[in-house]
Amino acid sequence: MMKKIATREAYGNTLAEIGKQNENIVVLDADLSKSTKTAVFKGECPERFLNMGIAEGNMMTVAAGLATCGKIPFASTFAIFAAGRAFEQIRNSIAYPKLNVKVCATHAGITVGEDGASHQAIEDISLMRSIPNMVVICPSDAVEASAAVKAVAEYNGPCYVRLGRLGVNVINDNQEYKFEMGKAVKLREGNEVAIIATGMMVDAALEAYNILAEEGIKARVINIHTIKPIDEDAIAAAARDCGVIVTAEEHSVIGGLGSAVAEVVTSTYPVPVLRVGVKDTFGESGSPVELLEKYGLTADEIVKAVKKGLELRK
Repeated sequence: MMKKIATREAYGNTLAEIGKQNENIVVLDADLSKSTKTAVFKGECPERFLNMGIAEGNMMTVAAGLATCGKIPFASTFAIFAAGRAFEQIRNSIAYPKLNVKVCATHAGITVGEDGASHQAIEDISLMRSIPNMVVICPSDAVEASAAVKAVAEYNGPCYVRLGRLGVNVINDNQEYKFEMGKAVKLREGNEVAIIATGMMVDAALEAYNILAEEGIKARVINIHTIKPIDEDAIAAAARDCGVIVTAEEHSVIGGLGSAVAEVVTSTYPVPVLRVGVKDTFGESGSPVELLEKYGLTADEIVKAVKKGLELRK
C-alpha cells in the first residue's frame, strides 16, 4: 500500500526544487515554516526566504511589493489566516492590481483536526473565488499539488492554492499526470450520475464510484482542481450526459465547489445538483477521521447523495 502524503509536503518539496531553478522566486511565511513546509525552501535558498512573523496582512503587502519588482513571491500561512485575516490585503494589494503573488495556504478544511474550529478554514474557497483576477486551485493529492505549484509559478497573476495537513492517498500517476489550469480531469466514465469533487474528496469520490459500480450504477467521476477559472464545458457535458450531479468538497457547501458547479449548471444545462460538504456549521476538535465521519465527508455520504439524486431525476 502506498504511503499517504499531505499536499503541504509536496508543496514544500516542489517549492525548494523550483526555487533552485528560478532565482526570482522568493518565499514569505508568517512564522509557521515548519508546518507549511516552506522550511524546505529556506534550507535550500535561505537568502530568498523571509519570516514575516505573525503579521499576515503585512506579509501579503510585502509580497505585493516584491511582485512589482519582478519577483515571484510565494506567501504561506494557514488557510484561516491567509484567506481570513489577510483578506483585505489580498483583495486590494494583490488582486486589484493583478500582481504576481502566489498565496499557498496550508491546513485548510476540517482535517486540521484537533486544533478545532478556530483553525479549520471551511470558507476559504468561497472567499478567494469571490475576488476578481484570483485563480483558485485545490489539488487532490501530492502529485497534483506538485504540478499545481509548478503551474502557478509559470502563470503571471494572483493565485490561491489550497493545501492540507493530513496525509492523503496518491491517486494520480506521477509519470503520466499533466496539470492544466482551468481543465477538469475525468477519472472514471459513466452516464447515470456525475460525481464532481475537489481536493481530498476526490479520493472519496473514487471510493464511492466502486461502491456504486457494485450496485450496477455507472458514475462519472470528475476532479476539479481549478475552482476558478472553472471548467464550464466539462460541467455542462456532465449535466447533459448524466442528468444529475453530486459535488464533494472538504469545505462549506456555501460558496465552494458545489456553489460554483450549481452556478454553471443553472446557466447551461439545468439538472439537480446535490452538495456533499460541511453543512453551514463550524467544525470542532477531534481526529481528522472522526471529523470526516461526523460531518459527512465520506464515500458513503456521496453514495447516499447519488441515490437521492437518481430519485430526483425520475
